[in-house]
Amino acid sequence: MISHVTRLSRLSLALPFLICALFLRAPILSHAQTTPPVTQSILPGPKPPDAAPEWKRHVGIYEYSGYSGPSLTVIILERDQRLYIRYPSHREEEVSLYNGTLFVPDPGGRTWDYTLHEDNNGAVSYFSHSMEVFSRTDAGADPSRAYRVTPAQPVKKLRERALKLPPPEEPGPFRNADLVDLKTLDPVIHLDIRYATANNFLSTPVYTQARAFMQRPAAEALVRVLHKLQPLGYGLMIHDAYRPWYVTKIFWDATPPTGKIFVADPQKGSKHNRGCAVDLTLYDLQTGRAVEMPGLYDEMSPRSFPNFPGGTSLQRWHRDLLRRAMESEGFSVNRDEWWHFDYKDWKKYPILNIPFEKIPLPRPIFDKHAAQ
Repeated sequence: MISHVTRLSRLSLALPFLICALFLRAPILSHAQTTPPVTQSILPGPKPPDAAPEWKRHVGIYEYSGYSGPSLTVIILERDQRLYIRYPSHREEEVSLYNGTLFVPDPGGRTWDYTLHEDNNGAVSYFSHSMEVFSRTDAGADPSRAYRVTPAQPVKKLRERALKLPPPEEPGPFRNADLVDLKTLDPVIHLDIRYATANNFLSTPVYTQARAFMQRPAAEALVRVLHKLQPLGYGLMIHDAYRPWYVTKIFWDATPPTGKIFVADPQKGSKHNRGCAVDLTLYDLQTGRAVEMPGLYDEMSPRSFPNFPGGTSLQRWHRDLLRRAMESEGFSVNRDEWWHFDYKDWKKYPILNIPFEKIPLPRPIFDKHAAQ
């Protein structure tokens, strides 16, 4: 994750959506489930059906501009198998979609027809009526449209410099580090370490190894979360966990001034540096594919907020299920990012700067040489 966006900065990006989040319905426990009580307690209500694929293409955030009034931002969302447009005032109107046209009623009872327009990849980019245009502002389902920066300097050079610097000093005492390789704990834990690939906000690999570690108590709590989710058909997919301090320094130095709000200040460090933060999502045990959430991982938009009211019913249900499962074992969600969770004991661990290469590889479960 692009670690630790400040609340004030994100408020300036999309204050209306934070206000909208306050009006979400409280999760309702399902009393009809037959799963064990420990699993039942994490359910955010009955699982809703998925929305129609055509609807999901249009669900998102749009900014209005036109001659009939000031600009405003609206959300197109699905709920209870109906499509709605939600205004900053929290007023919602049911809309209909037919043959490339979105029909939107106004308070006076008149229905306006907006023509939908697609980009070269077939994604809906805006809808318009005469000179009125609603332009899409989120990344949709396309990771290439997510937040990206051009590094101020080559990452290789930034890494060489960061590795020579010490992390900030902090008063202790702290617990001794006991980093556990998450992949060794349970085969149902899958890794999708974005910072070991070019699929991240710097568009270049930052980690030299696709590995994930957490302090032992946090790692054991994560396994308990997994075991609560498995009876429901879900596993955990890890995007990032322990992050050496020098990588936080790289992020900071690579990001231009206008993007500093999206990265952690290395002088303060991050909970990732302490081995007590994890970026993750759910995946379907049958297909092995990550489930759909209201927004993309590492997307810097209001869709990342844990209480963002948009998306589809099933996407919100999956997001809330992940949150309830994690909170049941001592994790708390980041206020601005649905995928980022911090373990309760993070203050008890120091900022670490151990490169992945210096953490021993785990011994295979079946080591024929060890058996001889």
